[in-house]
Amino acid sequence: MAINPIRSYYSLIRSKQADDTRSRIAEAARKLILSHGFEAATVVAIAREASVAVPTVYAVFGSKRRILAELVDRARFGPVFQKLIDQAETIDDPVARLRHTARIVRQVCDGERAELDLLRKARVVTPEIEARYEELECGRYDAQCVTVKLLVRHRLLKPGVSPQEARDVLFTFTSPEMYRLLVVDRGWSSDHYQEWLGETLVAMLVKSAPRKPHRSARRAAFSAR
Repeated sequence: MAINPIRSYYSLIRSKQADDTRSRIAEAARKLILSHGFEAATVVAIAREASVAVPTVYAVFGSKRRILAELVDRARFGPVFQKLIDQAETIDDPVARLRHTARIVRQVCDGERAELDLLRKARVVTPEIEARYEELECGRYDAQCVTVKLLVRHRLLKPGVSPQEARDVLFTFTSPEMYRLLVVDRGWSSDHYQEWLGETLVAMLVKSAPRKPHRSARRAAFSAR
């Protein structure tokens, strides 16, 4: 049976979220960081708040900075995101799938932005968050092949665009950087960004349907017979 890249990409995240101890530690850390700041939220304090032993915190996460990366992941990949991924797997129409992809990207980026804003207010700025982006990008690239294969199978991939190029386009236009440029820097609303992204992906990747002749042209063609 073929492995679904979307499932394989997010299966580890789902597994982590299902772990009760992991969830308690992450929520305890979030509460302490937002109320007292990153430096004041020590591992000892986090363990106490989560009602676990200090070694348990280290065993589950390894470090306080890894807990921080977990908080951003949870903001990105929460219940709404999981529901959208489940819906995506039922969509066989490539055009609808591309528009749904835009909705997923918007959900991920909105959640991440909200959480990062909170963390920055709590004076949290660490290179580990940026490092986490790099870890996720490889999986995000792999996940694009599902939609590309759908376009190819339905023979709707735009002429002149190879499957590899289509995958690169999807990877680039669904990037957090694109969201940041348009929504954060240029002030677009999330709704406008989602609509623009969906229509842009369709325009760039989907073969145009043959245009029906205008009614007058059809009359002229009929008269010429």
